[in-house]
Amino acid sequence: MLRHANHPGLVLILAGLAAIGPFSVSTYLPAFPEIGAELGVGMEAVQESLSLYMLTFSLMTLLHGSLSDSLGRKRVILFGLFAYTLASVGCAFANSIEMLWTMRIVQGLFAGAGMVVSRAIVRDLYVGSDAQRMMANVAVMFAIAPAVAPIIGGWVLYLFDWRAIFYFVAVTSGIMFVVCWFYLPESLPPEKRHPFALKQLFRNYIKIFSSASFVRLSLCISASFGGVFLYVLSAPVFIREHLGLGETDFYWLFVPGTIGMMIGSWISGRIAGNWDSRNALWLAFLLMGISALGNLFISEVRPDSLWITVSPFLVYNIGVAIAMPTITLLALDLFPDNRGMASSCQSAIHTMFNVLISSFLVPFLWHSRMGLALGMLGLCVLGLCLMGRGRGGFSQNSKNS
Repeated sequence: MLRHANHPGLVLILAGLAAIGPFSVSTYLPAFPEIGAELGVGMEAVQESLSLYMLTFSLMTLLHGSLSDSLGRKRVILFGLFAYTLASVGCAFANSIEMLWTMRIVQGLFAGAGMVVSRAIVRDLYVGSDAQRMMANVAVMFAIAPAVAPIIGGWVLYLFDWRAIFYFVAVTSGIMFVVCWFYLPESLPPEKRHPFALKQLFRNYIKIFSSASFVRLSLCISASFGGVFLYVLSAPVFIREHLGLGETDFYWLFVPGTIGMMIGSWISGRIAGNWDSRNALWLAFLLMGISALGNLFISEVRPDSLWITVSPFLVYNIGVAIAMPTITLLALDLFPDNRGMASSCQSAIHTMFNVLISSFLVPFLWHSRMGLALGMLGLCVLGLCLMGRGRGGFSQNSKNS
C-alpha cells in the first residue's frame, strides 16, 4: 500500500482512476460505422449508446461520493471497477443494438466511481498548492483519456474488430482493480465517515445544489471542457468525413489535444500557490478564446495543411488544463465536510452537460465544420460568462487553494 501521500505511484493510481470513466466514452468512437453495419442500425442509433452511457453515469455519480463518505473510499472504488469490468465484457458480447444499449447503461452506473472518489481522495490527503498540483494531474488524465482513447480504439479496430475494443477496456479496468486492491490507501478513516441516511443525504444534496456559487463553478468547468468534448464526440464524422482520413488517423485530432493538456497541466502546477486564482483563470480563458476564434477562421478558410487545421485544439486544451484544477478545488472547498458528495454533484452536473452536448449539439453540428467551430466558440463564451459572474467568489481566494 502506498501510505505516503507524495508517492509517485499514488499519483498514477489516482490519475488512472480519473481516466476510467471518460476513457470508456470515446474508445469505441472509431468503430461507430462498423458497429452500425454489423448490428444493422444507423450512426444515430450507435450514438445513442453513448448518450445512454453518459446519462446513467451522471445519475450514479450523485451516489458514488456519498457512498464513499459512508463506506470508505477504497471499498466503493473496488466494487465500481469490478462491476464496470463485467459490463465491458457484456458490451463485447452484444448481438443487437438493444443489448449494447443495456450494457452501456450498466457501464455508466459504475464507471464514475473511480473518477468521483479519486477527487475526494486528493482533498483527503493534500492541502494548499499540493492539492492543486495533484488535482492538476488528476484533471489532465480526465481530459486526456477521451482524447487518447480513440487513437487506441482505432488501432484495435484496424488489427481486430470492434468487439476487441470492449475486451481491451475490460482488461484495463481489471488491471486497475488489482492495482487498487493491493496499493490504494484508504484515505477516510472510520471515525471521519458519515452514516448513510437517506433523509440527511437528501438534505445535503439540496444544500449543495442550492449553492449558486457551486452550480456556477461546476457549469463553468462543463462549458469550458465542452468545447473539447464536442469534437471528441464528433470525431467519427470530423476525422473520417470532413478531413477524409481513416480509422487509424484519429491522432490528427487527439494528439494535439493531449499535448495541450500536458502543457497546461505543467503550467498549472508551476503557478500553483504563486498566482491569484482569478489571474490563472483569465489566462486560461484568453487561450481558449483565441484558439476558438482561430478555429472558426480556419474552418472557413480550410487550409490544405492538417497541422494548421488541428493547431487550435492544442491551444484550447492548454487553457482547459489550466482552468479545470483551479475551478474544481474552488467548488469542492465550498463544502469541506462533504467533499465526496460535492465531488459527486460536480461530476453529475458535468456529465449531464455532456449528455446535452451528445444528444443535441453533436447530431445538430457534426455535419458541418463551421457548425462545430461555432459550437466550440459558443461553449467557450458560456464558460467565460459563468466565470465572470463568479468573480466575486474567486476574489476570496487570493492564492490557488
